[in-house]
Amino acid sequence: MRHFLTLRDFTAEELLEMIELARTIKAQTKQHEYIPYLEHQTLGMIFEKSSTRTRVSFETGIYQLGGVGLFLSSTDLQLGRGEPLRDTARVISRMLDMVMIRTYKQSDLEEFARYSRVPVINGLTDSYHPVQLMTDYLTMLEFGKGDNPVCAYIGDGNNMAHSWLYLAAVLGFELRIATPEAYQCDPQIVSEAQKLAETSGAKLLFGDDPVAAVSGCDVVTTDTWVSMGQEEEKAQRIKDFEGYQVNEPLMAHAKDDAIFLHCLPAYRGYEVSEETFEKHADVIFTEAENRLHAQKGIMVWLDQQRNTSE
Repeated sequence: MRHFLTLRDFTAEELLEMIELARTIKAQTKQHEYIPYLEHQTLGMIFEKSSTRTRVSFETGIYQLGGVGLFLSSTDLQLGRGEPLRDTARVISRMLDMVMIRTYKQSDLEEFARYSRVPVINGLTDSYHPVQLMTDYLTMLEFGKGDNPVCAYIGDGNNMAHSWLYLAAVLGFELRIATPEAYQCDPQIVSEAQKLAETSGAKLLFGDDPVAAVSGCDVVTTDTWVSMGQEEEKAQRIKDFEGYQVNEPLMAHAKDDAIFLHCLPAYRGYEVSEETFEKHADVIFTEAENRLHAQKGIMVWLDQQRNTSE
């Protein structure tokens, strides 16, 4: 059974197959051609973390593919009353065709997948956000930045930074990450990405200087400095990330035609300036829309793999 838990679980060819499916399905959708690739299938969507884009994109996506989505809040399930995760997985995977989970611990996601009879998709954990990176790469391709790009990630070494590391390491492009010293990426994840990079030829660079990271690059990206569950740390984090805002003086060091990506929600005046956000709004909101199309590509690919193996 193939699951979609982290990008390191796939070859470059497999990731590109999903992206090509996403591009095909997006083109069909734009022509109002809704092909029922997943006709009569049911996607269970388990949310321990709230979301705008994840819920809307997965629920709309499965509907456009001919299926139906079930929103399953953890407070509505027996999980909230102490049922073991493995039991929940063994029960609902007998009733559903696919499961998407947006949760805190990567270990919980992996335990669910271990006991599931159907494909499981990582809708976000504290460690990774792989569906967002598939979205970002689809957007990069559409804006002419997919061919051996140089990318810069500025800010917190969090789940987004980790997923950027795996995308670069698998596909073989250059990624520069600039973080404050106290907010560096997880060393184990860095080590795993570097091992992948040895095979792909990716160039992974780390430092604390945003200007050095951005200089001459094709793509600049960042993430919120205060993620869900970190609200009590807000004042300290804002102080610690001083100098890491993506703004026009920083973007001036990138290529003239560089694009800026943001997974949203964006907090203007913190990780990105109002001016830079609005200047790149067309890219950012195309990126937001592409969550819908990238995830449809992932779901269809997983279903095809399951059918091939049966």
